[in-house]
Amino acid sequence: MVKRKILIITRNLPPLIGGMERLNWHIADELGQQNEVILLSHIQAKKQAPPQCKFYSAPLNPLPLFLIFSFFKTFLICLSTKPDTLFAGSGLTAPIVVFWAKVFRKKSIIYLHGLDINNNSFTYQKLWMPFLRSADSIICNSTPTKRLALNKGIRDSKISIIHPGVNFPPKERDENLITDLKNHFCIQNKKILLSVGRLTERKGLLEFIENCLPQIVKEIPNTILLIVGDTASNALNNKFQNKEELLKIAKKINVDQNIIFTGAVDEKTLTQFYYMANIHVFPVKHIPNDPEGFGMVAIEAASYGLPTVAFTTGGVIDAIKSKESGFLITSQNYLEFTAYTIQILKNPSIIQMESCQNFAKKFAWHNLARKFQKVVN
Repeated sequence: MVKRKILIITRNLPPLIGGMERLNWHIADELGQQNEVILLSHIQAKKQAPPQCKFYSAPLNPLPLFLIFSFFKTFLICLSTKPDTLFAGSGLTAPIVVFWAKVFRKKSIIYLHGLDINNNSFTYQKLWMPFLRSADSIICNSTPTKRLALNKGIRDSKISIIHPGVNFPPKERDENLITDLKNHFCIQNKKILLSVGRLTERKGLLEFIENCLPQIVKEIPNTILLIVGDTASNALNNKFQNKEELLKIAKKINVDQNIIFTGAVDEKTLTQFYYMANIHVFPVKHIPNDPEGFGMVAIEAASYGLPTVAFTTGGVIDAIKSKESGFLITSQNYLEFTAYTIQILKNPSIIQMESCQNFAKKFAWHNLARKFQKVVN
């Protein structure tokens, strides 16, 4: 196998929180096992970047400054290190990657998420989309994202689908930490519905609380909705929700005592929440101009044997196999969502832990690394 020199340019890296951030970290890490990877990202990402990657930085904010710095730094990096391939971690940095790849006659690869295609900004559609069409290779994170790309005139021959992955096998269960967490949050002997992710309008938590939680609590009074995550102030999507907004609705319908917010947690704590929970709820709303590109958290839940109940919208359809790793519900059908959630709480054997994990195993990072390497080569 030929060893490549790959320059990855992305704003989406930890400590920023989200699926795209974890995805780009793993892409850099996996490609860095067999290639020389150079990372250009925001300055805060330097400490957490994969150690085998050479790191260059740009300011995180404001966004235009990040793009301007990245544009000129890419030129300097191409002059000094002479990468074979330029890789954009999302559509945001696509113009930088495609422009300099053409100038230096190198290969350009763009990893696309749903919002990279469906961004309804006039500037984005007029300036960014031509660069996306001009890239040498496009990687889409799901089947629906590929459909969006085709509808925007990106040639089918350029497109590959590589879903985001998970660490598999999962980290081990820690009974002592689980006991401590249950004591801390006073959730001993509770049925736990787990929600993991940034608090945005698209995630649909407000509607779930309003339309599903009261009936679930009525049927199973010891049910708790455990919300892991917070509002992501540095995300480009500004359709946020917050704890106060969600609790205001919950109080009106008398379920505020059945909701616990943990805020952002470290990976070790999140692992134990997956083990503690009975169901992962993923009530993502269908918003035409703000699609859910994949649904990485559903795969993470499955890797721990935790089933997901979700609506059939966007890339979520690729992240869950109904009756094997959870249930896919007709979009916005809250009665059905409620019914299946109650059904699993009352009869957990409907979805076996083993079947969840067998499904998740296909998305293990070491399996996906070969697909990324194939596109690079």
